[in-house]
Amino acid sequence: MSPRGKIYREAGGESGLEAAVMLLYSRVLADPELAGYFVNVDLRRLALHQRAFLAVAFGGPDAYLGRPLEEAHRSLGITDAHFDLMVEHLATTLGDLGLAAPAVKVVRARIEEMRPAIVQ
Repeated sequence: MSPRGKIYREAGGESGLEAAVMLLYSRVLADPELAGYFVNVDLRRLALHQRAFLAVAFGGPDAYLGRPLEEAHRSLGITDAHFDLMVEHLATTLGDLGLAAPAVKVVRARIEEMRPAIVQ
């Protein structure tokens, strides 16, 4: 694991990712601005992809085996505003789970790099 893996370790590794994804999706599904994106979606499968995606963002092992981000999000019509809401929910989730503010800032920056592949 690279030196970038420090955040992955600070977040609690695989078990920390699992907790983060569970809490993140509980928040996102309760948000009327975002919940519509998840209607008729296999959330168990999506959570597995999200854990792998966040592992990379945290500097952990790259186990993502899903479609390329552009392909996976192409038909969803995700806006900048919705991307920003998702990132805010993630940042709040990570903070609530005890990840230090500087580490949350790094994760936000890594996710921001992916904006062009996700936002329509």
